[in-house]
Amino acid sequence: MKFDIKEQDLIIKPYNQEGPIYIREQKGYFQRIRRYLGWVLMLTFIAIPWIPYDGRQAVLLDVASQKFTLFGLTLLPQDFMILAMLFMTGAFALFFVTNWLGRVWCGYTCPQTIWMLMFTWVEHKVEGNRNQRIKLDKVDWSVSKWQKKITKHAAWLLISLLTSMSFMAYFIPAKSLYMSLFTLEMSGIVSFWVFLFAFCTYGNAGFLREKMCTVACPYSRFQSVMFDKDTLVVTYDQARGESRGARKRKADPKELGLGDCVDCNLCVEVCPAGIDIRNGLQYECINCGLCIDACDSTMEKFNYQKGLIRYASEKQMEGKTTNPFRLKLLGYGGLTALFVVGMVVWMAMRTPIEASVIRDRNALYRVNFEGLVENPYTLSIINKTQHSLSYSIGISGIEEASLQVPETITVEAGQMKRVPVTVVADGYELKSKVTPISFHIQALEDADIAITKETKFYRD
Repeated sequence: MKFDIKEQDLIIKPYNQEGPIYIREQKGYFQRIRRYLGWVLMLTFIAIPWIPYDGRQAVLLDVASQKFTLFGLTLLPQDFMILAMLFMTGAFALFFVTNWLGRVWCGYTCPQTIWMLMFTWVEHKVEGNRNQRIKLDKVDWSVSKWQKKITKHAAWLLISLLTSMSFMAYFIPAKSLYMSLFTLEMSGIVSFWVFLFAFCTYGNAGFLREKMCTVACPYSRFQSVMFDKDTLVVTYDQARGESRGARKRKADPKELGLGDCVDCNLCVEVCPAGIDIRNGLQYECINCGLCIDACDSTMEKFNYQKGLIRYASEKQMEGKTTNPFRLKLLGYGGLTALFVVGMVVWMAMRTPIEASVIRDRNALYRVNFEGLVENPYTLSIINKTQHSLSYSIGISGIEEASLQVPETITVEAGQMKRVPVTVVADGYELKSKVTPISFHIQALEDADIAITKETKFYRD
């Protein structure tokens, strides 16, 4: 089949960077998925800091105290490995999804996209539909225009402040944070971060919008490395759509020598990035599917088959079958699963106690008035649980050695305590000048919380 394609239709038009993009509101299957998913993610983001657990905030990333609380788990700087593994798991999971479904993270779950479309929704409710917004920006300033603009920006600022407070509530206890805001007793440093994040949200979602995705975000630049011929992306069926052109609804496109694309331009008007998907795959495309909903609604009006724009791989567009077991996809999936298993194993092997032995540098040993050799040590005990615990300390490696320790060793939840310890032994009974010994630290409340640290005992 031959198509009468005009020369200007073969020219890839550059991304529209001049002037604002007026996004047309669009209903449809993929828009419903995005909207419902966006609400779930947004409400989850706001609600998590308010979840109580065992009398405290369930999730709290206390940077000042270098302590992260995740429900019943307390992570300290010594647990950095689990955080590194968590980030690597997220990275390979993103690579896996990108190779499988393209840039759907950007289109459906990225905070920038969710907040941008939320700000656009507010704009639509206050200033009207796309054509009304274009007209409003062109007319001279009036009382009505001022009212609409002030209302819109006030709503944006309120959303930005709520977003910033919700984000800061992950680092500062939510109740005290909001109380300090309402009572105007917020400290200077907290106020700085709250208003900085609010300003960034207001600027990113209200003004920069798609520029963050197409210019600032590095993901849009290297995503193509993870694509292959089996990746599902938003695709325009050129063989079916061209030659494009306007026609009456009841007209036969074959008689007119036209394809199914009626050139309504709705796919461009609903695109958050302002691109024309009919020009082929472009790195600015966030795979949001809004153009699919717009095109399907037009196809339905003309009684044409839906799917002129759809999620499809390059192989599917060539009439071939997509391979779900390709090496790249399996590799990303395998690495994701590997890091997940690694985190599970690490969590299972993790002990809720950390300890270290520090020798006295000024005196490796000393001889007391009884002629016995004394070795002073300092034990650093870290309680990685969420409850205060008391510990007993024992020693092995030297028979009939005595241990001088405080009677009560209590360490608060998530805290570290230094305990001076002195080991006393008869030096003449030791065969060597250096004898390996071990300290055994045991929680009195839980027999499973125990750790052994090895060191050395010196004599002359």
